[in-house]
Amino acid sequence: MSPHHPFTYATIKEQSMNEVFAMQIEVWSDFACPFCYIGKRRLEEALAEFPEGEQVKFRFNSFELNPYAPVNHDKNEYELLAEKYGKSVDEMKQMADGLRQQAAEVGLQFDFDRLVPTNTFDAHRLFQRAQQQGLGDQVAETLFKAHFEEAKHIGDRDTLTKLAIEAGMTQDDVEAAFSEDRYEKAVRTDEKEAHEIGVQGVPFFVFNDKYAMSGAQPKEVFVQGLQQILQEEQENAIKSSAKTEFCTGDECDG
Repeated sequence: MSPHHPFTYATIKEQSMNEVFAMQIEVWSDFACPFCYIGKRRLEEALAEFPEGEQVKFRFNSFELNPYAPVNHDKNEYELLAEKYGKSVDEMKQMADGLRQQAAEVGLQFDFDRLVPTNTFDAHRLFQRAQQQGLGDQVAETLFKAHFEEAKHIGDRDTLTKLAIEAGMTQDDVEAAFSEDRYEKAVRTDEKEAHEIGVQGVPFFVFNDKYAMSGAQPKEVFVQGLQQILQEEQENAIKSSAKTEFCTGDECDG
């Protein structure tokens, strides 16, 4: 199993450039996205190798890949993907095999054969409450694992309640997540911001409000990016700018 970096899901605040090191990472992600789970683990592995990794402030932002998905489907994951991409079920199973291999490389055991397709809005609302309570990392990890490794129905409120309590939330927390408008608004605010900065797919990572990476990049790419940002921060070479640079492959293009 790969090392698990204890992310702190906390509100990102401005930090003084006089501090020895400052790194802020935001990621837009969906609990139904396999690349988001893989990308999360790869970034964790990169941070585990990064000397200043424990000082990184990390924030997870909600993003629904399919906000109109029904909670319950009468088709399995392979059939839904085949319809979406105009491929055969066998082709989708082959694609899933590739994803299983990528997942296994970072210690994850994906079970696409039993995976339960669903809507993730309630899962995101639950996460928003958890993040507020300081349980964001525990709940995010629990939801990803439940969906991709344990074939649990993360669109079902009874299932979500059990998962949340296992992760440390209270019954009152869960009821608040599903009943209070502020958690729906928190999800919509994250998605609005994603739209404003041009996010079209997830996972999408933003480092120090200046650099962006899309997709589940290899660990080495994350390490390279972290080292580059650290060097520039230490040299005070990064100047305030509204421009965001997007990383493709293993280097940044302006």
